[in-house]
Amino acid sequence: MASDDRAKLMDSLKANRRSARGRSASAATRPQTTSPKRKVFDFKELPQVKQLQMHRAAADMMGIENPFFRPHDGLAVETSVIGGQTYDNFASYNYLGLNGHPRVNAAAKAAVDQYGTSVSASRIVAGERPFHNELESALASIHGVESAIVMVSGHATNVTTIGHLMHKGDLVLTDSFVHNSIAEGVRLSGATRMNFPHDDLDALEKMLADHRHKFDKVLIAVEGLYSMDGDFPDLRKLVKLKQAYDVWLMVDEAHSIGVLGKTGHGISEHFGIDPTEVEIWMGTLSKTFSSCGGYIAGSKVLCDYLKVSAPGFVFSVGLSPALAGSAIASAEMLKQEPERVERLQKNGSLFLKLAKEAGLNTGPSTGYAVVPVIVGDSAGAAMLSNRLLAKGINALPIIFPAVPEKSARIRFFITSEHTEEQIIRAVETTAAELDAMRADGTAVDRLIKASR
Repeated sequence: MASDDRAKLMDSLKANRRSARGRSASAATRPQTTSPKRKVFDFKELPQVKQLQMHRAAADMMGIENPFFRPHDGLAVETSVIGGQTYDNFASYNYLGLNGHPRVNAAAKAAVDQYGTSVSASRIVAGERPFHNELESALASIHGVESAIVMVSGHATNVTTIGHLMHKGDLVLTDSFVHNSIAEGVRLSGATRMNFPHDDLDALEKMLADHRHKFDKVLIAVEGLYSMDGDFPDLRKLVKLKQAYDVWLMVDEAHSIGVLGKTGHGISEHFGIDPTEVEIWMGTLSKTFSSCGGYIAGSKVLCDYLKVSAPGFVFSVGLSPALAGSAIASAEMLKQEPERVERLQKNGSLFLKLAKEAGLNTGPSTGYAVVPVIVGDSAGAAMLSNRLLAKGINALPIIFPAVPEKSARIRFFITSEHTEEQIIRAVETTAAELDAMRADGTAVDRLIKASR
């Protein structure tokens, strides 16, 4: 660089520094217009939190105790101990009574003795153990398909599978009542989502006719047994629709395995459908299989692909020994003791029959393990739950936004282990308490009284 050019550059740099000092001094003399930085954000400022606090305050005014997060002491089966008292329990989905069974407990303990409490890595790295393949083979056999892949969370199984298989430019058609995990999976994928009215397969067919040609891949997602209403779709018609429009079908069997079908093998057994005609079966380990986690069952190609590419599997630790051991034992007992399924179906049918005779609104429930009693407003559902607890019955409310505000309900989970006496008592008590509560007026009436 020439000396004249170097001198010009140095003069320019000096001028810039003088200008910067001048701007800094000028800024220092101006009054502060921004508040000082705080150390941490107060989440009370979130609109969602403020709304939640308002709801809690209104409930406190009406004297409604929070019915959620009550700790249970020990095993929650057909009865449960809360605060030292024993209650008839209709709030756990231990459908076949296998949670806590000596054989299941022994399998979990044996797995811990041999493998420890964790596999300590993702399966693709160093977490693979023989029991993983054993469990996946058992699940594939129950579903009647080639293969399965087990993950550590039921919710995450739907999120990562749908989020990974579907993309922008694809379409997912979902029943309006599908589980949140399905909705979150679609949102993650970037695919277009369209809801069809609950169990309205004619509306679904119209959507397919109107929109199938606009998208690359199209997936229909339904549940084998809807966890809020206790009903199920017409699988025969769904299979015909998917074949006619060349789309995929995914059935979430979280609540239908162990419940539907003569031997509890799910909705395909119930309808006599070849399970290989459905592309994706999904299930959880926390209900019938008395464990924790989720899985996808289907073709070997699908499951092998997910094992090397689905983020929720590849980047997550493998299922722990205790959880796998208990699920394997439960799967074996499902096959070996079909009488458990028979008892469950008999109990569910009895509960539904008695509830209808008592004039309770059970919605579209078919009496397979899940029977709602629809109350109406969320406050009323919470109050009824608390009144039932005072009478020795533990049954939890389902309130907005889990269900629409006008369809808040008490959800009863029926198991194979409930006695006829427990079922009769639950129905009679619910009807009596609901009548007494409604005689006191609506939720608005109660709030007005409480504010005086």
